[in-house]
Amino acid sequence: MPATHQPVRASAASLAAERATFLEHLAVERGLSAHTVTSYGRDLEQFAKYLDEQGIGSAAEIDASHIGAFMSLQRSQRGHRESSVARALAAVRVFLRFLVHEGQLSADPSATVDAPRTWRRLPHVLSADRADALVRAPHEETSSSAKRWRLPCRDRAILELLYASGLRVSELCGLCEEDLDASQGVVRVTGKGSKTRVVPVGHSALAALRRYTVSVRPKQRGTRDGGRLFLSKGGRPLDRQAVWSLLRKYARRIGLTGKVSPHTMRHSFATHLLEGGANLRAVQELLGHANIATTELYTHVDAQRLLSVHERFHPRA
Repeated sequence: MPATHQPVRASAASLAAERATFLEHLAVERGLSAHTVTSYGRDLEQFAKYLDEQGIGSAAEIDASHIGAFMSLQRSQRGHRESSVARALAAVRVFLRFLVHEGQLSADPSATVDAPRTWRRLPHVLSADRADALVRAPHEETSSSAKRWRLPCRDRAILELLYASGLRVSELCGLCEEDLDASQGVVRVTGKGSKTRVVPVGHSALAALRRYTVSVRPKQRGTRDGGRLFLSKGGRPLDRQAVWSLLRKYARRIGLTGKVSPHTMRHSFATHLLEGGANLRAVQELLGHANIATTELYTHVDAQRLLSVHERFHPRA
């Protein structure tokens, strides 16, 4: 007899319950950041909404055509970019593979669905002079007794550290006092997947951190600071939005146009290291990239710079 396709086994649990279990798995067992888990949850919620509109109540009823139609809907009606569509497909795939692993499905219906082709955009990078001007933008008062001196002192330490060590904004906000080893000139960073790495700080950033931790941090200390290194004016742990806000403020102060974010400092850190002759593997380790292909993006940035130099100065360019 000819081989017959084995039907996907029906799931007793609802899609909503399966989704909740999956997100808990990502947070607890795989140790992904809250931001990443939230992104997965948002994409899967859109997928679940689409399935509900199609009258599909269990994962057992999903096939490749549903996934393809969902991607088309994301692309057309909702106007998502190809990168966003690819991210949504990745979330659906990981979710369905999880259900296969858990025995809720016998096959992954997304296996035959092709991911959209996406162009990798080169990151926005500041010149060394612009990065230096941004780091120096907070105006520290000469008198440490003045309350208005505290936040610029903290902000200078934050900007110095972002540029000196290439931290993600979530990593910076998650730093505790004990993570800074001033005697060794390093910080212990917990990155994606709860992986820990040790990153050098550099003399300039270390000096700014010492001023902050000695003269300002003790005066900011609150009952709910959680031991975090960087605190708000009210003594609470500084969050990502506050770091974005202060960075935009100082970018405007020095006349920087365009989008400047904490990741701009990270991009600039990596690019300037490679321009200075740093080894790609070393930069990968400093950035905490699991895959060196991610770090290789910065070699394209450097190639763009070399091309512009060639076109500008070569007589036959």
